[in-house]
Amino acid sequence: MNDQDLVFFVSDLHGKLSRYDSLFSEIINSRPAVLLMGGDLLPHAHARGPGRLSAEEFAEEYLPKKFGQLKEKMGNDYPLVLLILGNDDPRFFEPLFIESEKKGLWKYLHMNWVDYKEFRFYGYSMIPPTPFQLKDWERFDVSRYTDPGCIPPNEGSRTVNPEVDIEHTSIQKELAALTDGHYLNKSIFLFHSPPYKGNLDRAALDGKMFENVPLDVHLGSIAIQRFIEEKQPLITLHGHIHESTRLTGYWSEQSGKTFSFNAATDSPELSIVKFYLQDPGTAKRVLL
Repeated sequence: MNDQDLVFFVSDLHGKLSRYDSLFSEIINSRPAVLLMGGDLLPHAHARGPGRLSAEEFAEEYLPKKFGQLKEKMGNDYPLVLLILGNDDPRFFEPLFIESEKKGLWKYLHMNWVDYKEFRFYGYSMIPPTPFQLKDWERFDVSRYTDPGCIPPNEGSRTVNPEVDIEHTSIQKELAALTDGHYLNKSIFLFHSPPYKGNLDRAALDGKMFENVPLDVHLGSIAIQRFIEEKQPLITLHGHIHESTRLTGYWSEQSGKTFSFNAATDSPELSIVKFYLQDPGTAKRVLL
């Protein structure tokens, strides 16, 4: 009997039906114990056209229907599904994900945690400031500094009113609040942002400038990087920077005792990181 728990991690599916079809088929074939979804799940607001679903149709109809069918088909083998949203997912649709949680389809994990056996899963959606206008899932990182070319999170646009004082909130402060008093040696963190300046946050910004200032090619979070170094969770999971694996050749890295994986891709296939909770060092990434 295999006493190891197989986990699937995916991120940045961006509402692409072919990726979801591949995911559902692989779940049925491999029967993972846990499915983790790291944000940017919905179609982009500008991805319109024949045969494409809107973000609202995806959140309200497609995902609940597909996961409901999967749960009915798999019965007791249906995985524990844990998910967060990403910076391209309008927060306006967050209540739809919370409503589907009440139906037992998944657990919505942002700023929360779920226990599974001796492990604890945490979720956190926020990313550092970007050049993009939508700021639903952005925070200052460790200070109010904003990289050249980026728009501060207290500017831009939002689909809902912020639940905190944006000017005085940071990723660093929220991670501290989320884990205050917690023992993290068997914790798994589902982030959208990668940590700063490693193998997982490399963007294709080589040689690009903003007002004569070179742009940083690393777009991850300093707060998440420091959190990993200081707190040493068992596993951290990331997405957001699609091209990083192609540019660096790495989808994983290790900091001390912490294993970190990136499931985002800029290829058309579905990227799945598969690992066992009891043996994360044997993780593998497959494209389907």
